[in-house]
Amino acid sequence: MTAIKHALQRDIFTPNDERLLSIVNVCKAGKKKKNCFLCATVTTERPVQVKVVKVKKSDKGDFYKRQMAWELRDLTEVDAKDANKENPEFDLHFEKVYRWVASSTAEKNSFISCIWKLNQRYLRKKVEFVNVSPQLLEESVPSGESQIVAGGDEDALDDYQELNAREEQDIESMMEVCEYAISNAEAFAEKLSRELQVLDGANIQSIMASEKQVNILMQLLDQALAEVDNIEGKLLSYEEMLQSVKEQMDQISQSNRLIQISNTNNGKLLDEIQFLVNYMDLSKGHIKALQEGDLSSPKGIEACINASEALSQCMNVALKPGHEKLMAVKQQQHLFSELRDAFARRLTNHLNNVFVHQGHDQSSTLSQHTAELTLPKHSPLHRDLLRYAKLMEWLKNTQREKYEGLSRTYVDYMTRLYEREIKDFFEVAKIKMAGTSKDGKGKFGLHGSSGKLTGSTSSLNKLAVSSSNSRRSQSSSLLDMGNMSASDLDVADRTRFDKIFEQVLSELEPLCLAEQDFISKFFKLQQNPTLAQGENVDDSDGAVHSRPPSEHRHSISEKDMVRMMMNKIFQSIETELNSLIALGDKIDSFNSLYMLVKMSHHVWTAENVDPASYLSTTLGNVLVTVKRNFDKCISGQIRQMEEVKISKKSKVGLLPFVTGFEEFAKLAEAIFRNAERRGDLDKAYIKLIRAVFNNVEKVANESQKTPRDVVMMENFHHIFSTLSSLKISCLEAERKEAKQKYTEHLQSYVINSLGQPLEKLNHFFEGVEARVAQGVREEEVSYQLAFNKQELRKVIKEYPGKEVKKGLDNLYKKVDKHLCEEENLLQVVWHSMQDEFIRQYKHFEGLINRCYPGSGITMEFTIQDMLEYFSSIAQSH
Repeated sequence: MTAIKHALQRDIFTPNDERLLSIVNVCKAGKKKKNCFLCATVTTERPVQVKVVKVKKSDKGDFYKRQMAWELRDLTEVDAKDANKENPEFDLHFEKVYRWVASSTAEKNSFISCIWKLNQRYLRKKVEFVNVSPQLLEESVPSGESQIVAGGDEDALDDYQELNAREEQDIESMMEVCEYAISNAEAFAEKLSRELQVLDGANIQSIMASEKQVNILMQLLDQALAEVDNIEGKLLSYEEMLQSVKEQMDQISQSNRLIQISNTNNGKLLDEIQFLVNYMDLSKGHIKALQEGDLSSPKGIEACINASEALSQCMNVALKPGHEKLMAVKQQQHLFSELRDAFARRLTNHLNNVFVHQGHDQSSTLSQHTAELTLPKHSPLHRDLLRYAKLMEWLKNTQREKYEGLSRTYVDYMTRLYEREIKDFFEVAKIKMAGTSKDGKGKFGLHGSSGKLTGSTSSLNKLAVSSSNSRRSQSSSLLDMGNMSASDLDVADRTRFDKIFEQVLSELEPLCLAEQDFISKFFKLQQNPTLAQGENVDDSDGAVHSRPPSEHRHSISEKDMVRMMMNKIFQSIETELNSLIALGDKIDSFNSLYMLVKMSHHVWTAENVDPASYLSTTLGNVLVTVKRNFDKCISGQIRQMEEVKISKKSKVGLLPFVTGFEEFAKLAEAIFRNAERRGDLDKAYIKLIRAVFNNVEKVANESQKTPRDVVMMENFHHIFSTLSSLKISCLEAERKEAKQKYTEHLQSYVINSLGQPLEKLNHFFEGVEARVAQGVREEEVSYQLAFNKQELRKVIKEYPGKEVKKGLDNLYKKVDKHLCEEENLLQVVWHSMQDEFIRQYKHFEGLINRCYPGSGITMEFTIQDMLEYFSSIAQSH
């Protein structure tokens, strides 16, 4: 292997200025074995380049050639396959993986060790060595051939220096003198060795000859040693001096460090003191305002508000751990607590006095509203109290008990005040509903003096009963409405009731809304709709925060508190409204229509403002009562229809509940125009019209004086006309049904009535039609004994034109007796009879022509004669 290495160095690497450091005989794994050599080389020029070269023996001779080379810096991994067992296989990972099998494990290990050393020495690259024994990855390897191949050459490479110009000239001159050196290197080397020995001996002799110079040199060395001792002594003294300086500097450094710590502590202490002074110091002006501030003047109230806010900031400051143990902090906190309690007591007492004082002023103005249907305005009281809103908020946050006590005091006082005002207000409303004249004397004897009302609720109820009895005798039901014209209805009373009821609601609505708005602002109670847990809300600065569950629950409790306060303050409103509604219903049951529309509108308005407000809830409860009264009114009208009785001696005509329904519908359409609860009226319409239909048929079936068809025809015609004129969309099906019933009974009445004037002729032709129906041919009917031509002529002679006209005249008189004048259907019926008579005439003529052809038999009168008969009879009557 050594000879091969020298040959490769000489033939391949020396011409390329490269030095061969390690070699391994390998072949590719898994293929036909073709040996080659992997060589680790370095360049002799700086910078050093390290390569792995593949050398292969030429096929045409015994010389070697360079086949492939890789830069060592491109090597990424060396895999020795097994670190514990001897295995000649190994892999080199360049741009791809090259798998080799070495001729021996020793050569493989020597080559891998050389690669590792070259990588560590020149490239400093962390090539990954996998499955390699740790003993191979050390700086020194065991002695042997690998030491000679890798270590020796590497050390020689480290000691190698380039020749300078003079050395090159000397070697060239020596080579020229000894020309045989090239041909006989050993002789040349021996000659050089002998000359070197000669020169060494000459040098020793020269040194021995210069003894004097040696002695001088020794003396100089002794002097130098003495001087060195002197310098060492000085250095020791300097070191001792510097040692004391070092101790002093250490002390100074320690002192500086303590001073720095002290300064830092002083700075922190100053920050803490400034923090406490800035945030826990209340100015004398604020203290004076809290102790002596005027709570009745705007300027004093503003000063107290500022002082209370400053006090809250001082008391709510976030103290750091340990602050509360300081005596000054404890004193300040005690001072703040005393100021808070004292100011809370002073504020509570003052607001209690304000409630009482404002109440007396409000009571003094109450008398001027009693005679009028208006409620006193509390806006001055609200305006005066709202100046204390921020102080109430401060009291709510600091003294919850006093805050709740004030709220209870306000509610108790306002409950008494509103109860008195609302009671008087509704007394005036009831008097006006019952009917008061301008001189203060009621239509039914109830007196009212200026500013003072006489009479109790019971007297008003008695008045309502007498008033309702009077009016119900006029127009409180569909039956009675049908017996009078629209001008006879007490329209003025209903219009006045509608205005009074609207004024009552219009007065109550702003009163409740204003009081609820004042309570929420003055007592700082949340009125916004509560949010679901964790829902985001917008802050005043536009930032969005997630409301915590505790705040959510607090918001709900505040809203409930507003509702409870409003319920307590206005506890009499719902009772008074129900009483007023009952009075209006007693006066006239149709007042429930007005109340339903007005109450629905106000409930709708209140729900748009705030669905959960007290006003919306209360009016909604009252609306239930109004709706119940309305349903009761409709049920009462239906019950009266069912109980109607007709005279057996006079003709029926238009039934009173039919005309009453017309008047009711006109009234309801006028009241419910653009109303929110149109659906309630539509449902009532359906109930009423079905009751009208059923009872018309009932009366028609029971009628003895007037034929059933006439009763049905006249009343359903009137119903059809009413529904057509009013155009009520929900009753379109009933309108069509009424028209159908009217048409059917008109036709039935005409046919039944016309059967009498030509009775024998009708019977004769009915027999003819019966024979034809039995299968007798029409032209053979004349051969029947009972229906021959002679019998036909005999029947026709019984009905000359004069007799027909006389029979029609009697028929007209009879129809005139059956029909009523109000509906004016006589001409309609007479014209229908004319058309039916002509139809029958043409039918008889057709039968004569078909059954008695060529007989020349004709009626005693013509169609033109009939038209003259009908026209002359109608004109004569």
